[in-house]
Formats: sequence, C-alpha cells, structure tokens
Amino acid sequence: MSLTVQLKNIGIIKQAEFSLGDLTIICGENNTGKTYAAYALYGFLRSWRKFIMIPVEDHHIHSLLSEGTVKIELARTAKQVLVEACRKYTNQLNEIFSVPEGSFQNSEFYLSTDRIDIRDEKIEGETGSNQGAYFKFSKPKGSEELTVTLGIKKEISPDSAKSSMNIIIHQVVFSNAFPNSFISSSERTGAAIFRKELNFARNRLLEEMGRVGQGIVDRRQLLSKAYQNYPWPVQDNMDLMQQLEDVVKRKSFIAKEHPEILADFADITGGEYAITRNDLRYYIPKNTRIKLTMDQSSSSVRSLLDLGFYLSCVAKKGDLLMVDEPELSLHPENQRRIAKFFARLVNLGIKVFITTHSDYIIKELNTLIMLNHDKPHLKAIAKANGYQENELIKAEQVKVYVAEKALMPLEEGQKKRRRAHTLVSADIDPEFGIEVGSFDKTIDTMNKIQRDIVWGAKQDK
Repeated sequence: MSLTVQLKNIGIIKQAEFSLGDLTIICGENNTGKTYAAYALYGFLRSWRKFIMIPVEDHHIHSLLSEGTVKIELARTAKQVLVEACRKYTNQLNEIFSVPEGSFQNSEFYLSTDRIDIRDEKIEGETGSNQGAYFKFSKPKGSEELTVTLGIKKEISPDSAKSSMNIIIHQVVFSNAFPNSFISSSERTGAAIFRKELNFARNRLLEEMGRVGQGIVDRRQLLSKAYQNYPWPVQDNMDLMQQLEDVVKRKSFIAKEHPEILADFADITGGEYAITRNDLRYYIPKNTRIKLTMDQSSSSVRSLLDLGFYLSCVAKKGDLLMVDEPELSLHPENQRRIAKFFARLVNLGIKVFITTHSDYIIKELNTLIMLNHDKPHLKAIAKANGYQENELIKAEQVKVYVAEKALMPLEEGQKKRRRAHTLVSADIDPEFGIEVGSFDKTIDTMNKIQRDIVWGAKQDK
C-alpha cells in the first residue's frame, strides 16, 4: 500500500509532500512543522469514513425498500470522491487541531493511495442498521456490480438505508485503502498523570449538562466555557487512559503470537504495567513486588504507557503506529533500543511513523540498514553486538524527511523562488544509511568547540 500526502499552508508548513514507507521518519529542529504533518495525516486516517461519500441515488434506495434488493454499478469515480473528501477534511482542520475558526483558511490537504479502486476479488458480507435492519451484499470477482439485499423485512427509513449503503460501499471500494492508525502524542505523559483531574472536569461538565433541561444553564454558554478541547491525537490519548480497564480485556496479535515482543518492551521500560479492577494503573519494576502509581513513576514510564497497552491489547497487522517524539524522557541507550524495537514491529507487519529530534534513533536505524547485507564481516559485527536478524531493515522500507526551510517552486506571478518551511526527502544509502545534515552539523559544531577548548588550554601552557 502506498500513501502520499500533500500539504499547503498547514501550520508553519508552506508546502510539502511526503509518502509513507514501512518506516516513515520526519526529523528536524523545533517549530519546523513535524507535528503538524503527523497530526494532519492522523486526523484523516481517523475520520475518512465521515468524509468519503459515494452518492447513492434515491431510486436505488426506493428499489431496496420496496423490492428487498438492488443492483448498483460502482462507477470508477473513487479518485474524484477522494479529492472531495480531502476538501471536506481540510475544512475541518480547525477542529482536528483545536484552534480558532479560520486558522486554516488557506490550507490544503490531499492524500492519494494506490488502493482506492474497486476491489477486483469476489466480496460477500453483511451489516446491520441503527434501526435493526439487516443487509447482505455481494460483488462477483472482476465485476463492478454490487448487489444489496434487505435480509429482515421491517420498517426502515430511507436515511437509515442510505447510511447502511454507504457503509457497504466503503467496505467494497475503500476497505483496503487506509490503515487503522494509533497515535502516541507528545502530550502522552500528561494524559497518563492527569487522568483523575480530567475525570473530575468531565464529571463536572456532565453535572452542569444535567441542569440545562431545568433552564438553569444555557447549553451553548456551557460548552464554550466548561469544556476544554484538545487536538484529536491528544484527546485520543486521554480517551485511551479513560478506557484502559476495558482495553486490557483484549489481546493483540502480538500478545497471542509474539509474546517475546512484549518481553523485550518490558526490558526497555524496566518493568511491567498493570491495571486493577478498580481502574488503578501501576508500574511494577522488574524483579520487585513494588507497585508504583503513575504519579510515583518516572516520566519515561509514563511516556511509554500508551504504547505498552497498544502493543499488548490493540495492535493489528497492517496498522499504522504513529509516535510523536519517541525519545521523550528516554536515556540514549533506550533511544537506541526503541529504534530497534520499531524495526521489529515493521518486520511483523506494522507500519511505523515517527517524528524525532534524536540523533541516537537515526544513527541506530542507520546501523540496522547498514548491517542488513549478506557479507561475512557484517554478520560477524551483528552477532558480536547482539543484533538479531528480525531487527535489521532494508533501505527501501524507510522514508525520511527533514522539516526545514528550503526553496519553494515558483508560484504564479513570482519571478524568484522563495525559501519557506517544507519537508525535504533525505537520501538513504543501503551501505551508509540515512543522511540528515542538521544532526551532523550540530555534532560537528560541538566537536569543533571542544577541540578548540582542549587545544586552547595546551597553547595557554
């Protein structure tokens, strides 16, 4: 699956384009647009069903409700539908980022994929409606004709039938187009520790809403003053913290098929997470019986909390795991280990997307790329340093972009190209790894200063 995103006037980013690899990295200095790019992509993947609508004609709904069955020719208009969906999504960016209306007035978001055409294989399925109706649907292999049958003959409104038809068409046309996404925002440590305060605020809001019917409080005034909105990724992290007691009842494919992955993750965290029946969450350091609350635990423990429960309870093959600044609160050695861990996830079939400032993460990924060759000396180095084959990754699996200022294409009426914030694709060499000049420049500058200090001291003598 190939996804390409085009951005224009989103946050500090003037214009940019990036494609997803099995592992996608956006790096760069602070305030260069990395998080804007990540949040914009996540918002679309989280909500595409809301914006992608393939029109269902009224006469099709009439046939379905009157005759119990209908046949629809799915014209190949998926690309046009996606363009319209992206336009609608762009108009909702204020809500996704939780900023004042008009903040994205001149913005553009467009996503393209190589899997937006009608699936060629035979498709059969069933779904229900919110009014209790039951639908069966089928499409023969190689055909564009969709047959929908109303399985339970009962009263159902045209709007409900149309909604169910759209769900069915989503499954037939777009089910393989976009991955399920999970994001770990850079605000995740706060979501872990301030859960009780957020619960209190939410309960107060519910109490106040209960008084609206009594005419005591104006609903619009209440929502504008009593409820604090957050960007969708942050809100989703907070919601996960609220739902952990239910989340832990599930088991991911990793927990079922690859428990060694969870054991390795526990080595990175230095212990394990636990949830009690009373919805209390603890961290248990390795080889101890001590139970630490999130308040008592280190910031590194809190920063990995949601990732731990994603891995053990939520993860599915084909997912897109997005982590904003995975290096948060991690020692350099653990930054190296988390880089290797992401490579293992990629090799298990989970796509990984990260934004990072960490030279340790980039250099460790370089090592994984450089060691992934069938040469005796490389195999010897890998073995001597404890690298496993399932941690190695190919250069062609990785996409790296640097958020920085660069020359923009000429726009209409311009005579000279201008520099603005964008995403610049970094070179990835199978033998030498990823080239990120900004990291190298900073390290070279520090080394030069230290050399000057040492040699200057000798000259003073």
